[in-house]
Amino acid sequence: MQMPDLIGWLSSAILIATLSRQTWRQWREPDPRGVSYWLFLGQIAASTGFVVYSWMLRNWVFIVTNSLILLTAVAGQLVLWRARRQCR
Repeated sequence: MQMPDLIGWLSSAILIATLSRQTWRQWREPDPRGVSYWLFLGQIAASTGFVVYSWMLRNWVFIVTNSLILLTAVAGQLVLWRARRQCR
């Protein structure tokens, strides 16, 4: 593995760990106040575009990273929907 790939994969791991931790925290403390409905929908749309773009470039670091970010956004949206439903 070359240095640029190593840096890319390490950065990807840090980003995914950070986003996963935030989603877990939101799951454990499901107070939906202050969380924009559009946050995760925008992230889903952007991540989908980035997955397609990365695929077209055949850049595996970004294909994997953006796919995981997309899954994180979907999980975040589901957690937000659950929290809002419980607050009703």
